[in-house]
Amino acid sequence: MPVPPDKEVSFLESVNLSFDEALTTLNIPKGMAQYIKDVNNVYQVRFPVKINGKIENFVGWRSVHSDHQLPAKGGIRFAPNVNQDEVEALAALMTYKCALVDVPFGGSKGGLLIDPRKYDRDAMEKITRRFAYELIQKDYIGSGVNVPAPDMGTGQREMSWIVSTYAAHGPKDTNYLGCVTGKPVSQGGISGRIEATGRGVVFGLREFFRHSEDVKHARLEGDTLEGKEVIVQGLGNVGYHAAKILEEEDGVKVIAILEWDGAVYDKNGLNVEDVYKYKIENKGGIKGFSKGKYFEKSAELLEQECDILIPAAREGVINQANAPRIKAKLIAEAANGPVTFKAETILNEMGVVIIPDVYLNAGGVTVSYFEWIKNLSHIRFGR
Repeated sequence: MPVPPDKEVSFLESVNLSFDEALTTLNIPKGMAQYIKDVNNVYQVRFPVKINGKIENFVGWRSVHSDHQLPAKGGIRFAPNVNQDEVEALAALMTYKCALVDVPFGGSKGGLLIDPRKYDRDAMEKITRRFAYELIQKDYIGSGVNVPAPDMGTGQREMSWIVSTYAAHGPKDTNYLGCVTGKPVSQGGISGRIEATGRGVVFGLREFFRHSEDVKHARLEGDTLEGKEVIVQGLGNVGYHAAKILEEEDGVKVIAILEWDGAVYDKNGLNVEDVYKYKIENKGGIKGFSKGKYFEKSAELLEQECDILIPAAREGVINQANAPRIKAKLIAEAANGPVTFKAETILNEMGVVIIPDVYLNAGGVTVSYFEWIKNLSHIRFGR
């Protein structure tokens, strides 16, 4: 069905429109194409947790887009605005991403509607373990069926809680460590997993600059990243590692960093590590960082002139409303779906080159595969 020209589509609709566009260059029967596109299933769960003497209720989802390869693979997101549409869209992107980099997983994704900043460590452990229990009961977690990983709002800590919860409910499963990836190394994780997605973004950018015709098309010069002006939106796990590696190993100038509570800008280049340390010390925000000009409305800096814009946070930050004002020459999609389908159409007409998310941020799931293999083989790498 055609989309009205003045209507921005949802995240899932945007993913499906991109799929439909790709079909125009492929010879896939209509029935098979529909089967590939449709989400297989999604489980919604509501559960109570007693916190500080009061009962609080939570809602979460786990979606399986495709189980043509098992296990299905995809992160678990803890966010205050996650919803079923978002989870289904992310699951679809996982299917395509795994297929693109030839990792033998189906696509899945999970989400819990919560603001982790409002809860202490003990409360988060209770909530995470209860959510994991609910998913385990319905076979949405298991080394051979569905393997979660960190995503927005989750990390090694949450993965270790999920592993121990799974082990308690399946004590005879000798492959229990493979039920999630992104674990601490001491609990069956793998070195390099934390920075894998961000480093993959860097590898993708380096490869782009090895192709002179693509560089020329983006109105850029040179065969390296050195000296390029970069803006990073989102200094979480992916954005931080991508920015840090680009700054330290490739000589880029990170001129702006955007976060939920504002943005900092310095034409001469920011020190990524300084900004990150300030963020960690200030409850995840960068407001008050003194080594750069502060902007209360971070979205304004998405439209700042630069060589490379790296959206590394949420989906849909570049849409049909702001796309005409984007001045970046190259957009590197470190996040999942940061550019909507309609925005992509506008940017293509403007000559802005976009390196797509399903290729650029696949480093995480690639390294997760090796962690999973390590857990199932029961052999430590290097031995």
